[in-house]
Amino acid sequence: MTGLTPAASMAGPSPEASLVERLGVRLHPSGPGADPRVLLGLALRRNPRRAQLLVSRVLGKHVPTEPRLVRAAGLLLGGLVDDALAGRPARALPLALLHAAVGGDRDATAALHVQAQEAIGPPSGALVLGFAETATALGHCVAEGLGGAEVLHSTRRPVPGFATAGGFTEEHSHATDHLLLPADAGLLRDGRPLVLVDDELSTGRTALNTIKALHRSTPRAHYVVAALVDVRAPGGELAAGVAELGARLDVVALARGRVELPADLAARAGALRAELDARPASRHTCAQTPTRGTVVVPRVELGALGWPPGVPAGARHGFDAAAHRALAAALPGLARDLVRAAGLRAGERTLVLGTEELMQLPLRLAQTLADAGHVVAFSTTTRSPAVVADEPGYALTSGITFPAHDDPADGAGPRYAYNVGAAQWDHVLVVVDPPADTEALRAGLLPALAPYTRRTTLVVTP
Repeated sequence: MTGLTPAASMAGPSPEASLVERLGVRLHPSGPGADPRVLLGLALRRNPRRAQLLVSRVLGKHVPTEPRLVRAAGLLLGGLVDDALAGRPARALPLALLHAAVGGDRDATAALHVQAQEAIGPPSGALVLGFAETATALGHCVAEGLGGAEVLHSTRRPVPGFATAGGFTEEHSHATDHLLLPADAGLLRDGRPLVLVDDELSTGRTALNTIKALHRSTPRAHYVVAALVDVRAPGGELAAGVAELGARLDVVALARGRVELPADLAARAGALRAELDARPASRHTCAQTPTRGTVVVPRVELGALGWPPGVPAGARHGFDAAAHRALAAALPGLARDLVRAAGLRAGERTLVLGTEELMQLPLRLAQTLADAGHVVAFSTTTRSPAVVADEPGYALTSGITFPAHDDPADGAGPRYAYNVGAAQWDHVLVVVDPPADTEALRAGLLPALAPYTRRTTLVVTP
């Protein structure tokens, strides 16, 4: 069973110990559900607020993952949310299938995805909010699991013409400010149950900040917080904070665990970073973008492939039940046309790479291609800097870095894609929305990918 290596003793790890052992972080299962040591790996952040990075194996952010596993995990989480909204006991999860799928069993992955889709119930009246950037697709999948519930995700990208309906702070994140930009200003004001979705609950502070900010303008009777993994310490502030508002809170997760941190974690992490930074760059840092100018790759516009009229490419401004239905109906045809337009070939290893918050549509395209028999993995780029180390048991074994390519409001800065070097890809499909289809993309991410793939195609959303 793959999992986090137990921490070394208080006397300190030996020099021969693995990088994970020397960091000294231990993860213990607690409560029902999946084994968090199966769903998570461990890496080092480059972030003074928190040393450790719990790397999900079912999210499709830092690790190229079979897209049907990513979607199935989100649908299963949606089922647990549905039970909480209805006041029912939580349903049993197909843990054997889930663990086998994480282990790479393609048959288990396909079966898990089918089972998760078959468990989708009737439409829910709740509103789902996914947190950027890691949980934009996860929130969308939870909304699908609720029968096509309305969903919105937070964003770090101000958009002309869309007024800010709210905002909040994520203290431990590398990029902390979130905006809420619904197209319908009334979306957040109707008082219906609110489901907040994140990939990991470590303290619950981000969820509580959001609930407090929204509750001030529109009090609600019921909140549900959903995460793939809940590793909060007992007696945390989330439950107490919601209780002070006079509201009901349910927290659901696919896995629950407890993180044990050594007292000298900051010193250990600093020493490990310094040691790794002294090694040859190829062993511990993200490869830098080649300085060879812009590159030209084939470009496919989804708008020319029969994209359903009026359906947004994501939930940054809201995504309702009609949009869920229209996208689901259009996806098989879109995927077939994408195969033709991009020249995908049977049997090739293809990576569908989303970009930062743009996760949901790349995921659904990748999942539809996998359903059609293509060998596909899915992951996305990120703002989060982390340490790369080609070490046994370490979660981030390779990575690339490149400049931002969507003219971000908080200024240009480096962006990252992890574990893209874990395989030599036959084809990488890079999916961007129009604001990210820039010369900076052609001078940054696209040439940075070139050493890892035989072919690259740029896919642009409407």
